[in-house]
Amino acid sequence: LSAFRQREAVSAVGSSNMENDINLKFHQQLFLISENLVTEDVAALKFLCTDLLHLSKLEGVKSAADIFKLLMAQEYLNVEDTFLLAELLYRIKCHSLLEKLGYTKEKVQERLSEKGRISPYRQMLYELSENITSKMLKEITFLLQDHLPKRWMILSALDLLTLLEKQGLLTKDNVKILEDVCMTVSPDLLETIELYKKGKGEKFIFFIPRLDLNTWYLMLWFFSALKMFLFVFFFFFFNQKWEVIFNLNKKTCSVIGLCTSEISVRLASVRITYASFFFSFLQTMKIYKMDGPHRGFCLIINNVNFNSSQRKGSCKDAEQLERVFTWLGLDVRTYTDLTSGEIINLMETWQRVPDHKDRNCFICCILSHGKSGAIFGTDYGVVSIHVLTSHFTAKQCPQLAAKPKLFFIQACQGDKIQRPFYVDTDGPTPDLSSMQERVFLSESIPEEADFLLGMATVDGYVSFRHMEEGSWYIQALCSKLQLLVPRGEDILSILTQVNEDVARRNSPSGTKKQMPQPAYTLRRKFIFPVPIAPPPS
Repeated sequence: LSAFRQREAVSAVGSSNMENDINLKFHQQLFLISENLVTEDVAALKFLCTDLLHLSKLEGVKSAADIFKLLMAQEYLNVEDTFLLAELLYRIKCHSLLEKLGYTKEKVQERLSEKGRISPYRQMLYELSENITSKMLKEITFLLQDHLPKRWMILSALDLLTLLEKQGLLTKDNVKILEDVCMTVSPDLLETIELYKKGKGEKFIFFIPRLDLNTWYLMLWFFSALKMFLFVFFFFFFNQKWEVIFNLNKKTCSVIGLCTSEISVRLASVRITYASFFFSFLQTMKIYKMDGPHRGFCLIINNVNFNSSQRKGSCKDAEQLERVFTWLGLDVRTYTDLTSGEIINLMETWQRVPDHKDRNCFICCILSHGKSGAIFGTDYGVVSIHVLTSHFTAKQCPQLAAKPKLFFIQACQGDKIQRPFYVDTDGPTPDLSSMQERVFLSESIPEEADFLLGMATVDGYVSFRHMEEGSWYIQALCSKLQLLVPRGEDILSILTQVNEDVARRNSPSGTKKQMPQPAYTLRRKFIFPVPIAPPPS
């Protein structure tokens, strides 16, 4: 009997150890997932969990790990059942993290109708928020100003929707306020709301095939050409007066109706319809070609060590830029501590590289000290930004003619702000003259087309760099590229988000701010193809 009890005790201890190992592995999985989710992802998770968790508890959430704890406390998430978390990751399109839970995107889709917990209403609101641009958000906020609290800061579409719900203006049975503002700002958004209203009470599952951006534009061209063919066919081969009603919006191309002269005709004449359609068709084609075998070269000039100072934190920027642009498919080359003469020589060398002809674009990132309209070499020699960019005009570098050329400059453009504690500035050392000739940003880029210049700050002001985490501008740029490229955003929309990110930051003293500024002569939209691999961080 004694031996039996000993064996039973040993068995119980072994079982307990195994259970502890399983729990430890489970929490490690949750930790890894949490570490791979950025601030915007956490905000999305909070919003999607609004119907499952008490709002007062969600308001205290700072990280994805906090959400996981709340879900476990309410028994929505445990070792045996991780589907809710898989559904949440699927909804926010973090498909690469599903494998950490033993799921794939296809497996989640198969089980949504049976085990899905996120309500159709919540899904509709989230999908709507994903399609609301920064410009649309400002317009919607303006339209709703009489319904919103005074001095209330609206940072995102999710913030606005949450506020409308808190005030009782938006519920699962009443979405009229959304319909009204969407009709005014962007009627395309109504499609998402209509789908919800039609499928109310049923599972509301959005599935958009994950195709690379070039495939989407090929499909867009095909359907546009099909519409052109249908128009010509009906116009020239029928004796009756036909009118083709086209509906071409940003997302779809489809013929929605035909009517004869006997039917009530409510649109304008065929000629007007044709002209409108043809103009819209041309608009869809205005995007830089980015489907070549090689994306392009990306140069990173990282000036860290100057005669009397060191730009601490700049190596963090260079490393992050290299990871992100490599992920985006560019061939990255990094150069460290170049004098003004060496920078000019480097530009002349790359100006003559014949391999540009097989590339889609060219990108150059410069991390250094600077002054108005210029950057410094490590010898404090001045290099005009206009001189840098002019090496790659169509005349000077024919291989890059009609291709986008992007320059990102992390450097001060003046010295009006004193250096705060623990935050360094990318400006000249104090012994250099503070009286500088002002240079308008438009003068820094060539007059010809296809250039973009992204400056860390407006002319005359310093830009800030954390001595450990890197500069505000470069870190925001890398973060937004990783977040918005997979969503198909163009570079100007991304830089607008970078502006918003940097503008919200404060120096440690809380009194100093920074505002980036882009200038461009781009003729088309510049959109990076969506990489197959997940973002590097």
